[in-house]
Amino acid sequence: MTTVLVLNSGSSSLKYQLVDPASGEALAGGIVERIGEAGGRVKHEAKGNEVVRDLPVPDHGEALRIVMGLFDEVGPSLAEAGIAAVGHRVVHGGEVFSAPTLIDDDVVAGVRDLIPLAPLHNPANVTGIEVARELLHVPHVAVFDTAFFTTLPKAASTYALDRKVAAEHGVRRYGFHGTSHQFVSSAVAEHPAVLAKLAAEGRGPETLRQVVLHLGNGASASAVLGGAPVDTSMGLTPLEGLVMGTRSGDLDPGIIFHLVRGGMSGDEVDTLLNKRSGLLGMSGVGDMRELRKLVESGDGDARLALDVYLHRLRKYVGAYAAVLGGIDVLTFTAGVGENDHRIRSGVVRGLKFLGLTIDPAANETRSDEARVISVRKPAEPHPLVAPPSLVEPVETPAQTPLVMVVPTNEELAIARQSAALTASG
Repeated sequence: MTTVLVLNSGSSSLKYQLVDPASGEALAGGIVERIGEAGGRVKHEAKGNEVVRDLPVPDHGEALRIVMGLFDEVGPSLAEAGIAAVGHRVVHGGEVFSAPTLIDDDVVAGVRDLIPLAPLHNPANVTGIEVARELLHVPHVAVFDTAFFTTLPKAASTYALDRKVAAEHGVRRYGFHGTSHQFVSSAVAEHPAVLAKLAAEGRGPETLRQVVLHLGNGASASAVLGGAPVDTSMGLTPLEGLVMGTRSGDLDPGIIFHLVRGGMSGDEVDTLLNKRSGLLGMSGVGDMRELRKLVESGDGDARLALDVYLHRLRKYVGAYAAVLGGIDVLTFTAGVGENDHRIRSGVVRGLKFLGLTIDPAANETRSDEARVISVRKPAEPHPLVAPPSLVEPVETPAQTPLVMVVPTNEELAIARQSAALTASG
C-alpha cells in the first residue's frame, strides 16, 4: 500500500488525514484544536474508533508529535503505512506557485514571502511545513488553494486599480477553494448524466459550462468552461464574494473608509469583516443549522440573513451564466451545499428562467454519492444569443441544465496530486 499523509495547518489547529490515493479511502484522520491555548483537544479516528483527549498543546511541533503517537497507539502504524509523501494544504500561492510543488527550503521561503497576501493563513502553513519536515523524512508537497485559478482570463483576474499600484502590491483576483473547485468540476465532467447530456447535444467536453457553489462556513463560486476556470467569487483574499459564516463577502470599499473615519482602526475593521460579519453579524449565529432554527422560531434578523445569503447566491449564478453564455450544470458542494436541501431549492427557485429545476424527492434524499437533483425533462430547443462575455456561447440547442450535488474531497485531491508528483519525480 502507498499512502499520503495530508496536513492542513491553521493558526490554532492541525487537521490531518492518512489517505490511500489509489482507492480514495481515508485510513485515519482527525484534528488538533486550540494549539497554543490553555487547554487543547485532540480527536483521532481510525477504523471506526474515535479517541478524544483534552491536553495541553503548546505549539504545532507538539501537535504533530501527539498525532504521530496516536497513530502508533490507535493505528494505523505510520511505519507500516507506506507513506510516499506528506501533502500540505497551502492557502496562498500568489503568482509564484501555480501547481503542486515539491517542498525545499526555497519553496518554504516563497510561501513565507506571500504572508502579506494571506496573513491569517500562510504563517500557519509555513509552521506546519517546517515541523512536518523535521519529523517525517519523506517528500513533502505543497498544494495551493489558489493554483486552480492562476489561469483566469485577465478580464476576470484584474481589478480596476491604477496598474502600477496593482503590480507593485500584487493586487489581482487570486481565488480560493481551488482544490475543491477543481476536484468537483472534474468529477462533474466525468459523471454519466453529464456525458449523456453532451452526447445528446453533439458536443465535446471542451464546451461544458459549469457553475460550482462551494458552500461551507467559507463559501465561493466558480465558473468553469471545459475544465478551465473563467471566473471566481473570491479575490485578493477569501473575503470577497458570497455571504459566509463570519465573512461579509462583497461590499462597497467605501464602507471601510467610513468606519475608519468613524474611529475604528484598520485591524478592527479587518476583524469585523472577517470574523464578525456574514451570517454571524446579521443574525448572531454563523452556523447554517443554528440559523435555520432561529428562522423557524420566527426571528426576523435570521430571516433577513438567510434572504441576503440566498440573494447573493442567485446573483452570482446569474452573473456566471452571462459569463459562460449559459449553464449546463449547476453543482452544490461542501458542508452546506451537500447537506442542506432547503438552501439548494432556495437558490434554484429564483433561477427558473435559466432552465434550472429541482426534483424535490431527489433533492431531499441524503447520499454520499455524486447525483443529479434536477427534473430530468428536456427543455424546448432555443437559440443562444451571444452576450458580451469572456467566452463565446455554445451555438447549439440546449437541453435542460442539470443541477447536481457532488461531495468534495480536498484531502483526496491533495493526496493524489502529491502522489503523482512524487512518483513522476
